[in-house]
Amino acid sequence: MNTIDLKGRVAVITGGAQGIGYATSERMLRSGASVVMWDIDAAKLEEAKASLGKLGKVSGYVVELTSDAAVGATTAQTIKDSGHIDILVNNAGITGGNGTTWDLDPEVWKRVIDVNLMGPYYTCRHVTPHMVSRGWGRIVNIASVAGKEGNPNASHYSASKAGVIALTKSLAKEVATKGVLVNAVAPAAAKTAMFATMAQTHIDYMLSKIPMGRFVEVDEIAAMVSWLSSEDCSFTTGSVFDITGGRSTY
Repeated sequence: MNTIDLKGRVAVITGGAQGIGYATSERMLRSGASVVMWDIDAAKLEEAKASLGKLGKVSGYVVELTSDAAVGATTAQTIKDSGHIDILVNNAGITGGNGTTWDLDPEVWKRVIDVNLMGPYYTCRHVTPHMVSRGWGRIVNIASVAGKEGNPNASHYSASKAGVIALTKSLAKEVATKGVLVNAVAPAAAKTAMFATMAQTHIDYMLSKIPMGRFVEVDEIAAMVSWLSSEDCSFTTGSVFDITGGRSTY
């Protein structure tokens, strides 16, 4: 594993208790950061804290990311307990299952938008001013190749991730002179617990689109996120980083 220096940094990782979030939490702890996981699953959060605690300082809060008030309160508590927030990784997300646009239930569509897009908006809304006041910060949003290309039978998920990409670009320009850099990562599918919510035909479709012929590993995504969260990333903002095994090359 290449060494990325995150010593002294405090990283908030949403959905940090499993999947990509867990891998990113582990990678950042190994790089010297203190990690604060925000997750809706209390049981998974406790398990993650127990397993990662040997690597460094790790804490967690149960938070409903679709509530502006809850995110605001958790931001304030995190700053009180940890002193500051240097890094924000917006990772929490859901797929909402699969179906044609006209067959998807409107409430399911809305829930996907609330979790995948409104959640990152709320976290950025509350954390960004704190970073600006300190003159340094790194925000990394986990988007998806679906947000760039639009996957069939996943219009809700694709639309939410396209929104995350646009949010990234807009916010990055707003804080470009404030010492805060905002970037997004657009992975192909990774084998996580979210696969259980997808149809096998959809999983097969996603794999068929990847020239390298395999799914991305969560550790590979974590490595990219960690670099984007470091001081080495100093002149890149508002960008979307492809990690799709050759599927998307723009």
